[in-house]
Amino acid sequence: MEENKYVLEVRGLKKTYGTFEAVKGIDFTISKGEVFALIGPNGAGKTTTLRMISTLLSITAGEIYINGINIKNNGEKARQLITYLPDEAGAYKNMKGIDYLKFMASLYTDDSEKAKESVEFARRICGLGDRLNDKVSAYSRGMTRKLLLSRAVMTKPSLAVLDEPTSGLDIINGLEIRNLIKRLVIEENMSFLISGHNMLEIEYISNRVAIIDKGIIHATGTCAELKTKFGSDNLEEVFVEAVKGNE
Repeated sequence: MEENKYVLEVRGLKKTYGTFEAVKGIDFTISKGEVFALIGPNGAGKTTTLRMISTLLSITAGEIYINGINIKNNGEKARQLITYLPDEAGAYKNMKGIDYLKFMASLYTDDSEKAKESVEFARRICGLGDRLNDKVSAYSRGMTRKLLLSRAVMTKPSLAVLDEPTSGLDIINGLEIRNLIKRLVIEENMSFLISGHNMLEIEYISNRVAIIDKGIIHATGTCAELKTKFGSDNLEEVFVEAVKGNE
């Protein structure tokens, strides 16, 4: 069987709440081993889009395919291929970090060997070392985020969906999270869909970006392509020009 060209295909995706259109018919694709970012201000439609892709929100119109699987027709199978890490996700504070990972692995699979492999992978990449034996309540925000990210990728999903993965982190922890994502792409050929509004961070981590505002994607491409297209020095200027040109 021919391998699907795209890990993710989004076609004409819409989400409405009554008369309000949160997402207005967007299209984009993500290839294997690619980090793709949706960038835009709060309320642009980023989180709504990520939640539809993660099967947490119903689709008003359009189609989403994960490795060629239409999530409307086969949501359960699609969910086995993706993981989602919300912006404000938390871990069970009364659990030790390692016990949290073991518990989450048990939810992903009934196969004890696969669960063990997932926990070992998460333990190795999170970088928390002996602190995994401490309760999560003793973790800093940065440590908690590393634990949560390792949980999100422990099964080596086809697509990891991360909503504002470094939100609220200091410079050092934010850099460590970004470097971990890049390492997973290189070493595991993982694919990521991330959202954000920190343009410098997005430029550092992403292969391609889509500029979204008011539920519309105004431009898609590599950071270099977009800066050339709009004659801008940085993504902040690209965003302003892209949105202005489509108002």
